[in-house]
Amino acid sequence: MELLQLKYFQTVAYTEHISKAAKQLNIAQPSLSLTIKRLENELGTALFERTGRNIQLSSSGHILLKHVNRIFTEIDNARLEIHSEEQSTAGIIKISITNPRFLTGLIRSYVTSFPESKIIQSLGAKNEIAASLKKGSIDLGITGHPIQDEEIESRVLVNEDIVLVLPSNHKLTDQTKVPLSQVADESFITLANNAEYSDFTALLYEKAGFSPNIAFEVDSHLLVEIAKLDQGAALLPISICRTLGLNYVQLTDEAATYPVGLSWLRHKTLSSSASKFRDFIISYYQENHELFLA
Repeated sequence: MELLQLKYFQTVAYTEHISKAAKQLNIAQPSLSLTIKRLENELGTALFERTGRNIQLSSSGHILLKHVNRIFTEIDNARLEIHSEEQSTAGIIKISITNPRFLTGLIRSYVTSFPESKIIQSLGAKNEIAASLKKGSIDLGITGHPIQDEEIESRVLVNEDIVLVLPSNHKLTDQTKVPLSQVADESFITLANNAEYSDFTALLYEKAGFSPNIAFEVDSHLLVEIAKLDQGAALLPISICRTLGLNYVQLTDEAATYPVGLSWLRHKTLSSSASKFRDFIISYYQENHELFLA
């Protein structure tokens, strides 16, 4: 069993497609298929279940992938230790988040305190961030609802209150708190292209006993713009409402809190720069927790 075989296997496991994996690895598809077949023969078990052109990990494949991820993590750890001084000088931090707001304000404070910082930030879905952590392509991830995975360490940064944004002339704006069910007949503005938050708000509507009448389904920038035009109700994190001066009332619904989690690979040794940034993120949310509470 060779490292190259394991790298090929890992790539196929995450792409779930032989031709895509071959293109990503820049090798011929027959050569990749043969490598995977030899690995299966060596282990005496099928690593993938094949249905036409599509493949997915078998139960044996899932077991091997977990250990392969750890093997490459340990190799990365060794590389980090060998080149620790050089890595510290470079100070590059790679972080992926599901929503830009998770770093709003925080990143300014960090760069002000550590102007030598080099941060590469990307946006991704929660499952993509989990996969990137396991592959070692990022150091940290921030998601709504912490990642639940035995290979990943997660910490809840804050449980943010979700509030009801209303038109400025709405009859309920003088109320302190209202149940979400009280606005079941309103037109709603919802967030597009963010499955993580959309699934959360859909659950709130379901628990309140209604399906919302959606007038607008737009990205975060347009959602705020339309809300300021008094074009409907919306469910938004309180920190956004405070920052933008939106009209809102608190919800009595117990489920109207949105956990934000910071994650990193459990067995990976973070560079000093990434470790320092992780600790800063945790401290920032602790010190500013009132921004996220009604």
